[in-house]
Amino acid sequence: MKLKGTREASHADSWYEGHPETLSSQLDSFLNDVPSSIDGTDLPIPGAKVVIAPHAGYSYSGPCAAWAYKALDLSRAKRVFVLGPSHTYYLHGCALTKFAKYETPFGDLAVDDDVVQQLRDTGKFQDIPTRADVDEHSLEMHLPYLHKRIAQTFASESEYPTIVPVLIGDNSGPEEKEFGAVLAPYLRDAANVFVVSSDFCHWGSRFSYTAYAPGCDVARLQTLARRAPRPTSPPIHESIEHVDRLAMDAVASGDHDRFVDNLRLTKNTVCGRHPIGVVMAALEELARDAPGEEGKYRFKFVQYQRSSLVEDVSDSSVSYASAYAIV
Repeated sequence: MKLKGTREASHADSWYEGHPETLSSQLDSFLNDVPSSIDGTDLPIPGAKVVIAPHAGYSYSGPCAAWAYKALDLSRAKRVFVLGPSHTYYLHGCALTKFAKYETPFGDLAVDDDVVQQLRDTGKFQDIPTRADVDEHSLEMHLPYLHKRIAQTFASESEYPTIVPVLIGDNSGPEEKEFGAVLAPYLRDAANVFVVSSDFCHWGSRFSYTAYAPGCDVARLQTLARRAPRPTSPPIHESIEHVDRLAMDAVASGDHDRFVDNLRLTKNTVCGRHPIGVVMAALEELARDAPGEEGKYRFKFVQYQRSSLVEDVSDSSVSYASAYAIV
């Protein structure tokens, strides 16, 4: 199937600035606030061609996402896979775009027709419905950042990498491993970069998640009722961070099953848990083929932020985290 048309930047002028110069200045500010090195290594991290980054409005998650994008190594990139969850329709399995280009305020990014067709030919991928593709924010929110970093990396637009947008649906652990096995050969290729789109805990009654761990003990995890008195041991925001840190530790372990088990225990509302799971499974495939390569094939988290610090049950927050993995 031939890809056609351009997906409009439907969240410009609402979730992020639509004017190119204003947006560019904002992203530069976010990136400049990130140190030039992490743990003694200059950014971008050599070989860091996989990142996890949030996808909320830039006023909320833009500063956190900057850590992932400044770490991202695009120097050898020919294409960028962008994997995100579906917020606009229920998806079981994975789905591919039908658009040939994605618009950003900085210019269009071309979709890699050949790779999309290769994935479609496996028979394992659906098509993203056109309206759902336009309405979905989990992929779009990465594209201005991606365009900005591409322009900083390559001297000519003729060198700009293509993109491969993929929605990852509600899959079981074994199904995530199946899709991870499909994507592992692409991850192994030095010319491919992966961006994994995810926020972390969505806490509050509006998200139907008010879990609280007394004493930061998840074995005692309970759901706070709407009229529950304000807990203080610890404050709610500390419990949220503890639950998030357990999920992040599971991701950083490189053990896909551990991450699945963690979410089963805490029910943490990590909206990109399935994209993360698929890429973890692919990284595990690569790690098995290259035992003993220390420091590779596992995510390292470099930033954690929240939209607010919850004190009362009536409050809400969304957590954001940035990580990279060297391949």
